[in-house]
Amino acid sequence: MSRKVVRTSKFRHVFGQALKADQCYDDIRISQMTWDSNFCSVNPKFVAMIVDASGGGAFMVLPLSKTGRIDMSYPTVCGHTGPVLDIEFCPHNDNIIASGSEDCSVMIWEIPDSGLTTSLTDPVVKLDGHSKRVGILSWHPTAHNVLMSAGCDNVVILWNVARGEAVVRIDSVHTDMIYSACWNRDGSRILTSCKDKTMRVLDPRKGTVLIEKEKPHEGSRPIRAVFVADGKILSTGFSRMSERQVALWDPNNFKEPLTLQELDTSSGVLLPFYDPDTGVVYLCGKGDSSIRYFEVTDEAPYVHYLSMYSSKESQKGMGYMPKRGLEVNKCEIARFYKLHERKCEPIVMTVPRKSDLFQEDLYPDTVGPEPSAEADEWFQGKDAPPILISLKDGFATTTKAKEFKVHKSLLKTTTASAGSQQDNSGEVQSLRKEVKDLKAALEELTKRVSELESKN
Repeated sequence: MSRKVVRTSKFRHVFGQALKADQCYDDIRISQMTWDSNFCSVNPKFVAMIVDASGGGAFMVLPLSKTGRIDMSYPTVCGHTGPVLDIEFCPHNDNIIASGSEDCSVMIWEIPDSGLTTSLTDPVVKLDGHSKRVGILSWHPTAHNVLMSAGCDNVVILWNVARGEAVVRIDSVHTDMIYSACWNRDGSRILTSCKDKTMRVLDPRKGTVLIEKEKPHEGSRPIRAVFVADGKILSTGFSRMSERQVALWDPNNFKEPLTLQELDTSSGVLLPFYDPDTGVVYLCGKGDSSIRYFEVTDEAPYVHYLSMYSSKESQKGMGYMPKRGLEVNKCEIARFYKLHERKCEPIVMTVPRKSDLFQEDLYPDTVGPEPSAEADEWFQGKDAPPILISLKDGFATTTKAKEFKVHKSLLKTTTASAGSQQDNSGEVQSLRKEVKDLKAALEELTKRVSELESKN
């Protein structure tokens, strides 16, 4: 009997492992919303989760080191008047996070280095432009301060966050609700999937459709799509019989998929997370208790099943750590933050290796925190590949760069670009005054608290 030789791959034995209970974040009331977003965003400093809040929407931002039970009174970011649907950290500044909500607004927040000490209610910038709830946010991968938002009004808006204005408004392309929207590696293309069963590749600055594919999956349930290597597109969706599928497409020949695989008959939408450094894609189903992972290569059948991480409890959401936040000396190639009903549990994906030396083949140079273009340059037509960094010395190098970034970021994020110097100085003055007033108010309150305590 001839047996098929097993395909060799260094990722064949990747295994997932949940961290111990004391390294989880416990006693958090995760949001009960039935929206299909990740509900969680994470970077090398913080993990943020959308939580249940009375009278509005809130999310919690915790320093990664603050594990264990989280106090009920822990401060949240609670400036939205409706439930928060999506949150995403800025890839170029670990202290900046964007949130989109049912109240039709997008807000940009700055988190202090040590985490929150009081609840945040005033955003650094508020972006108004959608007429219905905003459910999808995505920062530009290489241009600083460019944010894409998509709402239930079937509109995609590209914002210049530094100026607080909508620069591109794509409102005539989508005829129905947008299920997913993402950038390619250098941010020169946008990929959207929509309820009208069409997958589209758009030119982000012109807002025009470059190519589209009708019915990439026959079923009527939500489709998700991401760019993978060489401009190819990986989509997840449902067959006519409601079986979950994963497909790979070549945009130069959109007629037939390169491969289409059926997975199972679960009903949860599959959220794809693609790692361009290793070519591994992780599929996390909303409501599933497993994470499947596949390797995307150039040889047929293109998408190769590797393995599956299974656990007992289902996931309500999932955060995905950027590469620079991983522990390279432990051969960790991905880390997820899985949301349960009442906690957030980190899951580490590891390639088993005997040596604890730096494994060059697992960690090619990866995207660093430095942007390669400013917002104005990008909107004027400059496309730049991401600036790569080596992970050889682990995490230390990236934190230094980050600290340097943080000092100048508040001014960059809250004021317009250097062209309008006059406005800047005025705005800076008013900010300083605001900070001064806040400090005075805080001192007043502290005094009052200590007086009351001494009376008791």
